[in-house]
Amino acid sequence: MRILDTHLHLIYPDRFSYPWLSSYPTLNRPWHIADYFAEAVPLGIESALHMEVDTAEADMLAESEFVLTLPRIAGAIAACRPENMAFVDQIERLSEHAHIKGVRRILHQAPDDLSQSDLFVENIRHLPDYDLSFDLCVRADQLPIGQMLVERAPDVTFILDHCGVPDVTGAGLDPWRDNIRRIAKLPNLNAKISGIVAYSGPDWTVETIRPYIEHLIECFGWDRVVWGSDHPVVTLTGSLTRWVEATHAIISGASEDEKARLLHRNAERIYKV
Repeated sequence: MRILDTHLHLIYPDRFSYPWLSSYPTLNRPWHIADYFAEAVPLGIESALHMEVDTAEADMLAESEFVLTLPRIAGAIAACRPENMAFVDQIERLSEHAHIKGVRRILHQAPDDLSQSDLFVENIRHLPDYDLSFDLCVRADQLPIGQMLVERAPDVTFILDHCGVPDVTGAGLDPWRDNIRRIAKLPNLNAKISGIVAYSGPDWTVETIRPYIEHLIECFGWDRVVWGSDHPVVTLTGSLTRWVEATHAIISGASEDEKARLLHRNAERIYKV
């Protein structure tokens, strides 16, 4: 079963600045395309969408332009700043690149009110005019404010990153479980099965993460879920190989059609790859 990875981070410190990496010494090094696909291709991953890596603002556009020149990159999700007055100018420049498929503003490390301002919401509402989606990255405790943003921009296609960032080693399934059930009722929101192992501790097993992934699929259905590696962040508590193997174990009871929808078909439709 071929896989389209919807959440690949590539790190080129010789080209771009990544201020946040100073807090993650094990990640603070080059992570290049050839190294990723050397491990990914034998696992069935044939192509990937590059997810912005929170570069310094001056590097945001250049990052996406660069990764689109690399092999097996089917598209890019670019960094953006909807809280700024110049946001529309920014997405106009992004839309000049046919393979930029969406944008993301990281919210799980931002103040809760950032995404709730009228300016932020009004700017996000312009995305359909440029055929761009919005990857929504919020913590489990921020799911209610994420829901408000999705509700206020009903024409925007949203993708909820990292299973809604559940606190697996802390709060556990609740109240994440109820918040996922509520937010999944919004028809313009999809969910990405990715990133969860980074919040599960180094001793995670398939059974540790199974109830989260199964609940996400139950709530969103097989037509609104996509898969992502979150590489190289996944290496903080495991490896790409271990995460792919765990995914296959968890969905082993699904039909071939359901597996195809999760692993590549939905992503091709949602991101228009």
